[in-house]
Amino acid sequence: MKIICIGRNYAEHAKEMNAQLPTSPLFFMKPESALLRTRDFFYPKFTNDLHYECEIVLKIDKVGKNIQEKFAKTYYSSFSLGIDFTARDLQEKCKKKGLPWEIAKSFDQSAPLSEHWFSINEVKDQIDFELKLNGKSVQKGNSKDMIFSFDNIISYVSKYVTLKRGDLIFTGTPSGVGAVKIGDNLKASLMGKEILNLNIR
Repeated sequence: MKIICIGRNYAEHAKEMNAQLPTSPLFFMKPESALLRTRDFFYPKFTNDLHYECEIVLKIDKVGKNIQEKFAKTYYSSFSLGIDFTARDLQEKCKKKGLPWEIAKSFDQSAPLSEHWFSINEVKDQIDFELKLNGKSVQKGNSKDMIFSFDNIISYVSKYVTLKRGDLIFTGTPSGVGAVKIGDNLKASLMGKEILNLNIR
């Protein structure tokens, strides 16, 4: 199982990061050890600037390579929410030196994931989600605001990487990303239902 993450997939988030809008999906990988399924996240000692990024997550149902976009919807049937934690200080150091920045994104437990999954058949038009930090809303997203759709992402990524059953795709985060500290609480809701509750230890 692998975790594929899409960057800059919401225009407002790209703007807040002072980044150009991509012309094709940008993706990077997290290892399986990045998954976190408990309510407790332990703040890593190697960063002083840890940021949350709440995202819709797709689960791949079957093996696929070079998938045409018109067939992409047959490769997933469920979605949930996850958080892409980023050690922003490490990321900035890597960017300034022109180095890869997996060290800032792919560390252990950097991908908390809800255990609650929704069927894509439940969605009539669009998917909305929200993240609260200590009870205050900090991120609100909607799939209609994504630059690249689910199907476009799957088609593009599968040109380079074979997708397999159980693979997860984090589809990008909206604006409102920010730092967390020890003692904080993150709660994420999908289509009005709270499905992720995370304590920062």
